[in-house]
Amino acid sequence: MTITIDPVTAAIGAEIKGVDLSLTLEDQLVSNIRSALLNYKVIFFRDQNITPIQHVTLAKRFGTIVEYPLVKGLEEAPEVIPVVKLEHEIDNFGGMWHTDTSYLDKPPMGAILVARQLPPVGGDTLFSNMVLAYQTLSPGMKKILANLVGISSSCKEEVSKSREARLKTEPGFAKNVQLRAEHPVVRRHPETGERVLYVNYGHTIGLKDMSEEESMSILQYLFEHQRRPEFTCCFRWRPGSIAFWDNRATQHNPINDYHGFKRVMHRITIAGDTPA
Repeated sequence: MTITIDPVTAAIGAEIKGVDLSLTLEDQLVSNIRSALLNYKVIFFRDQNITPIQHVTLAKRFGTIVEYPLVKGLEEAPEVIPVVKLEHEIDNFGGMWHTDTSYLDKPPMGAILVARQLPPVGGDTLFSNMVLAYQTLSPGMKKILANLVGISSSCKEEVSKSREARLKTEPGFAKNVQLRAEHPVVRRHPETGERVLYVNYGHTIGLKDMSEEESMSILQYLFEHQRRPEFTCCFRWRPGSIAFWDNRATQHNPINDYHGFKRVMHRITIAGDTPA
């Protein structure tokens, strides 16, 4: 297959055309797609018709699949996690800027998300480039952050609220589980060597060896900085759309603007490493 790569914005994101992800991908094509992922941080595919089993096969070409904490997978494909908002629900799962599961000792390398059922309009997802977020900090701020350690938790209030609907309807959704990890505020990307600003609004609750007041003054500035529009792109989902993001170098925010409609996505998580 001959693919074409169309950047979405100057900062982040590219749409890849000319590939059928339901087929077995040749090694060179997998390498080209991975290179695009590392370069653009998140890549998108349109008009893909893949089953959950094919979704699993695709993800395995890019790494080892890992369970997503707290949530049960599909019966026919346990590696595939349904991400659902029902018509009557107000909050959407993970509906804020975040890096996936930074409360784990080894957060995921990335995730592949497939659109299954969409509202007629809305439900887009924003992505932001955390390499660019770091690069645009002042030299003084970079010096302050160089040796700081962030504390991440699975129980930050906003995240817990986004899970309430699933707790009521999903028997496989874990209750009262608290996960916690510490990671460098600035990490090195293990493949590109780039420095990444590695705190996030969804899970970072403080900075090690600092008071809450000291932590929050720094973190609030960083959270605002990370979501600057010039670091971002917006992906408008359509049936058959797929997004594959590098969780080590990005954040994302699923926009919660489609009340009264059902939205169903299928997600697979790919294993990562210990941030350093």
